[in-house]
Amino acid sequence: MDSGKAADIVRWVTEAGLTGMTELELLHGFCHRLAAGGMPVARVNIVIDTLHPIHEGRVFRWRRDDQGDLDHMVEYGRTNVGGEAAANWRRSTYYHLLMSGENFLRRRIGPGHVEDFSVLADLRAEGQTDYLVLIHRFEAEGIIGEMDSFYSSWTTDIEAGFTDEQLSLVRELASPLMLALKCASLARIAKTLVETYLGRDAGSLVLKGRIARGVTDRIQAVLWFSDLRSFTHITETADPEQIIPFLNDYSEAIISSICDAGGDVLKLIGDGTLAIFKEEDPGQACRCALKAEQLMRSRIRVLNRDRLVGNLPVADAYLGLHIGEVFYGNIGSQDRLDFTVVGPAVNEVSRIAALCRSVERDVLVSSAFFAAASTAEQECLVSVGRYALRGVNRPQELFTLDPSRMETEEPEQAPISQAAPNC
Repeated sequence: MDSGKAADIVRWVTEAGLTGMTELELLHGFCHRLAAGGMPVARVNIVIDTLHPIHEGRVFRWRRDDQGDLDHMVEYGRTNVGGEAAANWRRSTYYHLLMSGENFLRRRIGPGHVEDFSVLADLRAEGQTDYLVLIHRFEAEGIIGEMDSFYSSWTTDIEAGFTDEQLSLVRELASPLMLALKCASLARIAKTLVETYLGRDAGSLVLKGRIARGVTDRIQAVLWFSDLRSFTHITETADPEQIIPFLNDYSEAIISSICDAGGDVLKLIGDGTLAIFKEEDPGQACRCALKAEQLMRSRIRVLNRDRLVGNLPVADAYLGLHIGEVFYGNIGSQDRLDFTVVGPAVNEVSRIAALCRSVERDVLVSSAFFAAASTAEQECLVSVGRYALRGVNRPQELFTLDPSRMETEEPEQAPISQAAPNC
C-alpha cells in the first residue's frame, strides 16, 4: 500500500469519526478500505470495555470473506467475578499485553511455530498464517469506568504472512481508528448512562441539550406511582444481604413492564417507582398504563413463585394511577439537577397509591383517569367510593380494577397491544 492510499484511509476515518459513525460502521469501513488498498488482512477483532450496568464490554468483528452468518458485535459479561469468562480472559493475548506492559504481540501460525496461546490453534484451523495483537492504552484522565484501553487483533491467511512494512503500517493506521472508536464509544456510554439513570425519554432530551436549569415543558400525562407491600417488614426481618437482590428482582419486574408498555420511569424512591405515560391521545396513555399493570402482575406472580422455591421473601405491588398536567424538565440547583415531573398531580398520585393499603386494594385510579379512559377500559373499572386525600382540597371518587372482569392468568411476556386490555 502506497502512502497516498494510507493517507486517504486516515482522512476517511477522521471524517467518519466526526460524523458520528458507530463502532461497527467505523471498523467495517476502515477494513474494507484497508483490504482494497492491498493490505492482505483476513480478519479483525476490536475489544472495547465500556460502562454499562450489565455488560463489561463489546467485541466488534470484521471478516474479509463474511457470508452474512457472523455476529459482528458480541457483548460479554464481567471477567472479574470468576468462572469461565475470567479464566478465558487470563489466558488471552490481550491479558498478556495488559500485564506485560508491551504494546503489541506478533505470532506466526503454522507448522514449526510455537502455539503458546490457545487462540493460535483456532486460527491455524481457519487457515490463518500470521497474527498481530495491539493494545492502545489511555492515560488516567481518559479512562471511563472499565474503558482504559482498546485491544485489536489482525490476521492474514497468505502463506508468507505479513511483511514488516505491512505490520508497521497496520500499527500506524490503527491509532486514528482507535481514536475514532473512542469517540463513538463515549457517545454510546453517555447514552447508556443518561437513559439508565434518567429514563429513556428524559435521557434523550438531556442528550439533545435540555440541561438548563428551570427549562421545563407543561405536559399532560398519565402518572404511575407504585410501591411494594410489607417492604418495611421485610427489611426488618430478612437477612441484610437479601435486601438489594430483593429490590433488584422486583424493580426488574416493574420497570420492564412499564417500559414494554411505552412508559418512562423517572424516579426510584426506595421501593417506590414514579413513571409517566405520554401519548397525544389520553385514552391511549391510560390503555398503556393498564397494560403495564397487567404485565407487572404477571411478572410478579412468576417472580414470587421462583423466590418461594428458594425460600426467599416475596412481596406484591400496589399502584396508583392518575392523569393530569405536570411540569416536566430540569429542576434543582446550579450544581445538581433532576429531570423529573412536578405539580399537584404528582402529589395526588402518590396519595392515591398510599390509600391502597388502607382500602386493601392493589390498584386505585383517579376519577380523572377514569374519565380519560376509553369505554373499554372504563368497563374494567369499578368505583370504590369517595375518599379524602391528604393535601387535596376535595374528596374524589376512586376506582379499581373489577376482579370479576380480570383474567386469572396473563402470559409472562405478553405482547403490547394497541387494543384495549383483556379485562
